[in-house]
Amino acid sequence: MGLRLISGGTDNHLVLVDLTETGTSGKEAEEALGRTGIVVNRNAIPFDPHTPLVTSGIRLGTPAVTTRGFGKEEMKLIASLIVKVITNIGDPDIQTQVSQEVSQLCHRFPVPGIDD
Repeated sequence: MGLRLISGGTDNHLVLVDLTETGTSGKEAEEALGRTGIVVNRNAIPFDPHTPLVTSGIRLGTPAVTTRGFGKEEMKLIASLIVKVITNIGDPDIQTQVSQEVSQLCHRFPVPGIDD
């Protein structure tokens, strides 16, 4: 299962994901992903049925990961981890597993000037 991107993709560093088809709110996704070390923001989508405090979307930006040197393969991995958490939103074991994968990935790609 993939997730639908608003406007079908992005022309800049921001990605807006429509969670409507998943049954997961932006708030739930933001909190669950945050527990794994993946930081996103809940964000309203066009014609959002949820309130601005809950939302039906999440927004993420690429500058933090590109600064670390992540490439296409790492971005694909991050996308798959996001999908895994969202499609298993109530599963703490999945969140623990994803958290470990995020930690390993961040260890491989330290923040320049901070982690070296």
